[in-house]
Amino acid sequence: MRWAFALPFGIFLGTAILVPFTFGLYGLGVAFQLLMWIALTESWIILSGMTGYISLGHVVFFGLGAYFTVLTWQVWPLYVALPFAGVLSFAFAIVVGWPVLRVRGPYFVILTFGLAELVKYVVIKIEAAFGESERLLFGVPSLETLYWIMLALAIAATVMAQAARVTRFGQGLLAIREEEEAAATVGVPVVRYKILAYALSGLIPGIVGGVVALRTTYFEPSAAFDPIVSFSVLTMAIIGGSDDARGPLLGAAFFTLLSELLWAKAPEIYLILLGVALIGFVLVLPEGICGRLFPRTRRAQ
Repeated sequence: MRWAFALPFGIFLGTAILVPFTFGLYGLGVAFQLLMWIALTESWIILSGMTGYISLGHVVFFGLGAYFTVLTWQVWPLYVALPFAGVLSFAFAIVVGWPVLRVRGPYFVILTFGLAELVKYVVIKIEAAFGESERLLFGVPSLETLYWIMLALAIAATVMAQAARVTRFGQGLLAIREEEEAAATVGVPVVRYKILAYALSGLIPGIVGGVVALRTTYFEPSAAFDPIVSFSVLTMAIIGGSDDARGPLLGAAFFTLLSELLWAKAPEIYLILLGVALIGFVLVLPEGICGRLFPRTRRAQ
């Protein structure tokens, strides 16, 4: 039903618009992080949630976008550099999509993780060749400016994920998830759809990576290509429990707010508490938040 998507999206949008006017810098920073995770997780489900090709290398797009933005900072205008960061990630996904998407199951999971690590070490080698270990950024936009950019990206990723699901393209992706060979038999262009989904899933993260690099004011390859980003995105998708746009929205909100709460109350052991809380969540609510709120929702796979 339309309200089932419109209600959580409307609440999210209304709250996000009010944040800069009602919270201080700390609250704005937390909201920025939440929007980042929403944008990354929404983009992730375009491929992994809809086709069942679980990627553990989503951070490669994030890192490439961050690196490109850093290299072009104060050389290109920001309104040019950020879109090109997304285009770079999109093009990279198309180039590597053909060989990567030829495998499936655990082989695809391992391959995507390895691809992200490979790109990370290539960037480290390039930086070492130029005598760089990290790059500092000066004169970056204010947090409030970056917040509005990230909000636009979170909205774009959410709309893209929902639009993809209700189109013929999205139905084709769901058919691939159910039975790839059968989908090809009935006329679904399996290879083209998979590569396009992979490319679309990399578009927004490339821009997000650039915005986050400006927020942190420095670039270091190990941080930009940190595999924890990919694992966190997967965790949020599982918590959300849906292969449509509602799942990442609710999953990212739950994960981010729980993390901040535990960190504020017990910073020394908050990671342990977070792990225990997530294990308990999966045991008690294996269908995810959407599966409980909307029983007819199909769980992300």
